[in-house]
Amino acid sequence: MWRTRFAALLIFPVLFSSDLFTVSPENPLRRRGGAQRQRSRSAGVGLVPAFKTPLKSPLVQGGTLFSSSVVPQSGLKNSSEKHESLRQAFLKLVDRPRVPLAPSVARLSESEGQEQWHFTFAADASQRVTGLLVKQSNLTTQQPAVIVLHGTGGNKEAQLPLLKELATKGFTAVAIDGRYHGERAKKGARSAEYVDAILRTWRTGEEHPFLYDTVWDLMRLLDYLETRKDVDRQRIGMIGFSKGGMETYLAAAVDPRIAVAVPCIGVQSFRWALENGAWKSRVETFQPAVDAAAREAGLAEITPDFVRRFYDRVAPGIYGQFDGPEMLPLIAPRPLLSINGDSDPRTPRPGVLECADAARKAYAAKNAEERFVLQLQENTGHKVTAPALQLAISWFEKWLKPSVTSARNSH
Repeated sequence: MWRTRFAALLIFPVLFSSDLFTVSPENPLRRRGGAQRQRSRSAGVGLVPAFKTPLKSPLVQGGTLFSSSVVPQSGLKNSSEKHESLRQAFLKLVDRPRVPLAPSVARLSESEGQEQWHFTFAADASQRVTGLLVKQSNLTTQQPAVIVLHGTGGNKEAQLPLLKELATKGFTAVAIDGRYHGERAKKGARSAEYVDAILRTWRTGEEHPFLYDTVWDLMRLLDYLETRKDVDRQRIGMIGFSKGGMETYLAAAVDPRIAVAVPCIGVQSFRWALENGAWKSRVETFQPAVDAAAREAGLAEITPDFVRRFYDRVAPGIYGQFDGPEMLPLIAPRPLLSINGDSDPRTPRPGVLECADAARKAYAAKNAEERFVLQLQENTGHKVTAPALQLAISWFEKWLKPSVTSARNSH
């Protein structure tokens, strides 16, 4: 009977190595030291029952799968109309004149059965996107692609270990530099130019370097990938870390060409954080911009109300109509795996659960409950463990189905 009263929570059993890796926005595959190694354990969240019996097929049965709720059929039309209206509102916000892609592509290297390519294309009249592409050599058929997005201060090169791993599995793996990061910033700037651009938006109202402009870049990246003969346009997935995780779910919400989405340590409710005094950790990622804006506003202290004003200027709607609980349902029924830490101050758990509940209802309404999973990593902050990352790769394999033989098995 408890199934009718409580949402059920299943946590994936750890089927991978007991060694954990720390996945940071800059380096998604950095091994933790021996003294820090520990076994990943499974547990429930709050008072929600947890199942600890090992599962033979975790991708089908496991994860944080919430119990289904029946959505009246009479409400589907209104819900669909609401979602489409929300999607169009976001697209209108980020829209700008389209220019020819004018791509430029150069081979960087070929070794161990893999090719690495550097590419650029025009996102708009003033910005060119820089990217890396890794794939198995001598492919003659179209293969699924996975786009990888870095976090604040990161760059595409730091994603190479994951790109190579994905290419080994048969994917065409792609990473780009976000706005004011990597090649799109001065050498050694890390996040300084990005933060300066956010402050400039506060002052002028021009650009949206916090999340929204990169979503536009991702839409243009999809345009570019559709021109490539080695990419199957029907099988394109996306994974992002931290800032890249937020960009992943926003892009997937508004562009159905993203067939599978895996936002990592990014899904959150900005509104919940502001209403419950949990907003400071997120603001720390662009703290100098907020500090300068507060000084210019004559404030001695940064308050939640001022942060709302700041967000209204630099990312309109981020704690309202474009917040996580509003945007995740737009991805349904496409496969969505959200990976979060259960004690991550930048994505507070109650806000994550609000997002998950909204997504659960949307997927249940479309009879696609198995396509949404929330994986909460136990005793984990703002990072992704090795088992969780392997789970993400398996999620792409399950839904995108690369057809080429694994490079490791063929050499």
